Amino acid sequence: MAKEDDIQLEIEDLVEEEKVTTEVESIKEQTKKTLQKIKENAKEEDPKFSSTMTLRTILGGDFLTAQMVRHHIGIIVLIVVFAIVYVAFRYQCQQDMIAIDKMEKELLDAKYKALSSNSTLTEKCRESHVLDALKNNKDSVLHVSDQPPYIINVPE
Repeated sequence: MAKEDDIQLEIEDLVEEEKVTTEVESIKEQTKKTLQKIKENAKEEDPKFSSTMTLRTILGGDFLTAQMVRHHIGIIVLIVVFAIVYVAFRYQCQQDMIAIDKMEKELLDAKYKALSSNSTLTEKCRESHVLDALKNNKDSVLHVSDQPPYIINVPE
């Protein structure tokens, strides 16, 4: 019976080894199939852009393929340059407008100062103020004339 048990154990070991071998071979086949599928799907080229343009493809960014970007790189660079120039000119314009506003305020202040100085000068030059100043200054040789002004006719 020991021989029969040994034979039975050897048969079971062989069956088990055969099962393991078949499992290993099936795993190898599955690995080869998986690698083949990966090779089929993995390409250097981008997929061709479909002719249907939907909101989903635009928002998802699917239309930005490498081929499309390479084809339109000149226009993209031109748009970026124009955007930078636009921002720079807008900034410079705002700085100029701030300077103009500042100068307009200074001009308005200067006009008000000139107007107040002019009114002060006009007030001091009035005849009554000049006469009062002459009366207060006793050593002055200037005085108010008693005679009316003469009209001098010059022949031409």
